[in-house]
Amino acid sequence: MQPEGLLYSKEHEWVKIDGDRATVGITDYAQDSLGDIVYVELPKVGATVAQFGPVGVVESVKAVSDLFTPVGGEILEVNASLENDPALVNREPFEGGWLFKLKLPGGSQSAGLLSASDYENFVKES
Repeated sequence: MQPEGLLYSKEHEWVKIDGDRATVGITDYAQDSLGDIVYVELPKVGATVAQFGPVGVVESVKAVSDLFTPVGGEILEVNASLENDPALVNREPFEGGWLFKLKLPGGSQSAGLLSASDYENFVKES
């Protein structure tokens, strides 16, 4: 079950929007599918990223997967804890395992994103 109050992408990332700030991570489904995460490459602080664009890489014992952002903006912070403990994404995908935070430009970026229930249905159909 995905937490309510977040939006989800079809690439299996979640975003929590709070005013003009957003926190991004990967979903429980994504971390479970990937298996044990051993490395996370995150965008650089200060970089500007485009909605749905590639921003990094998640490497697990099973595969290397591109990381996409469900919203665009300026990267404000990356989760430095993941450098020494990338498995935090497996243990706490919606809490301590967040990936990065960004400042959103004006305008809504929710088009193309899914609610928790819509994401659950999307995963079941995949």
